[in-house]
Amino acid sequence: MKVQAAFFQNLELTVIEAGQANREYFKDLWRFRELYYILVWRDVLVRYKQTALGLLWTVLKPLLTALVFALVFGKLIKIPSGGVPHAPFIYAALVPWLFFATTISDASVSLAAQSGLISKVFFPRMLIPLVAMTVALIEFVIAMILLIPMLFIFGIEPSWRLLALLPLTLLTIVLAFGLGLCFASLHMRYRDTAIILPFVLQFGLYLSPVIFPSDLVPYPWRLLYSLNPIVGLIEGFRWASFPNMEVHGGALGISILAAAVFLLLGVRSFRRMERNLADVI
Repeated sequence: MKVQAAFFQNLELTVIEAGQANREYFKDLWRFRELYYILVWRDVLVRYKQTALGLLWTVLKPLLTALVFALVFGKLIKIPSGGVPHAPFIYAALVPWLFFATTISDASVSLAAQSGLISKVFFPRMLIPLVAMTVALIEFVIAMILLIPMLFIFGIEPSWRLLALLPLTLLTIVLAFGLGLCFASLHMRYRDTAIILPFVLQFGLYLSPVIFPSDLVPYPWRLLYSLNPIVGLIEGFRWASFPNMEVHGGALGISILAAAVFLLLGVRSFRRMERNLADVI
């Protein structure tokens, strides 16, 4: 009897009240943090467990892509790079773009991919796209570390601007996660999203200033071009990486505003979809 009494004393009492779901939702996210850690660790292991190079692929993919782009667009087509060698110029923009695109792509289909787990276990469903974003963030951080030795290799002296990479990374996380939630909600209603989104992201690579500087865009069209929310962030990453680069304050301001708007819109649409998730999954 004493053992039973001690057992019941250690149990946590949960009271379910009407109208409290939204208020307690983010507390539940924190309560299920151990599940979040397990899912992140599982996805990283599954992705690289049977590969010969493992996490080294997180560096090789953007590095080889940047070198190919530098050869084709820098040496052959001779697109200007603002006085910076093409390889680090493209790499500094390609890594955040890949994180942005990977987060949106993986988060959009994450709920459908984890339908078996969702239908059997209760937990805040926002954990699933959050896990997809975290796995992409791990790859981003590893790939971004290579930027510093690359600057020294190409004779570029880093400056204090590198400290700006931290807030720029945070802004990219907010923007990508917000858009990921929006597309995850949309994908549960219209599965065409999984077909259309890869094409949109592929075109977005060439419509964003990853391969070329945004200064090539004619000035009258600069504001319209800056409505692409990733433009200001890419300019910010280049400004932080290279001492002679400039960032357009208007483009960066639009990116900051878009990050806040899409996060609020994404959370709201995801929570609305989550109420009927059992019917559409």
